[in-house]
Amino acid sequence: MGADWLDSVKWNADGLVPAIAQDAASGQVLMLAWMNRDSLRATLDSGEAVYWSRSRSKLWRKGEESGHVQKVREVRLDCDEDALLLRVEQLGGIACHTGRQHCFFRRHENGSWVEIDPVIKDPKEIYRK
Repeated sequence: MGADWLDSVKWNADGLVPAIAQDAASGQVLMLAWMNRDSLRATLDSGEAVYWSRSRSKLWRKGEESGHVQKVREVRLDCDEDALLLRVEQLGGIACHTGRQHCFFRRHENGSWVEIDPVIKDPKEIYRK
């Protein structure tokens, strides 16, 4: 695979692009993460989501600790070429490190953020390290 397609992406000053993970079956937005050239290439090569961890400054293979792998069905680039959409099959039904189906579980209500979605599995049971 040539690198031309990688050059089409408008990477930010840090060499990153935001990537939205969406459940391919339901359309539910699961999470937002960041990708660099290496993580996007690794995602397409492996068929499983690989992101760039800004906090750890390293490649992060989604599910490497939790087992909640994202099988990538499709990768799309937006009209401005500065954001990616990954349509995925979320293994285990949990995308968020808090043990929820997705990361957008807080809704703004009357001046505060209210948790509206349940924890499916306690993170202490997911991350045993």
